[in-house]
Amino acid sequence: MLLASIASTLAPLALLACPVGMGLMMWMMMRAGKKPPVSAPAADRPASIEVLREEQRRLDEQISQFESDTDTTAGAEGKRR
Repeated sequence: MLLASIASTLAPLALLACPVGMGLMMWMMMRAGKKPPVSAPAADRPASIEVLREEQRRLDEQISQFESDTDTTAGAEGKRR
């Protein structure tokens, strides 16, 4: 009898646990979304820009080298024909 009483009391709570938990999680996620984004310190920005510029310079050199190699190869193939 006691077990049946406990089961009948806990059954509605078990059915409500999922929707209540989902609503709580949605509310917490919406609250977290309203916070302003954390930006990087100003000291880090020039360093990352410099790294990107160095990478761009290196890639430009590789592209130029590849294009000059392709031009000389195409010229050599044209002379053989």
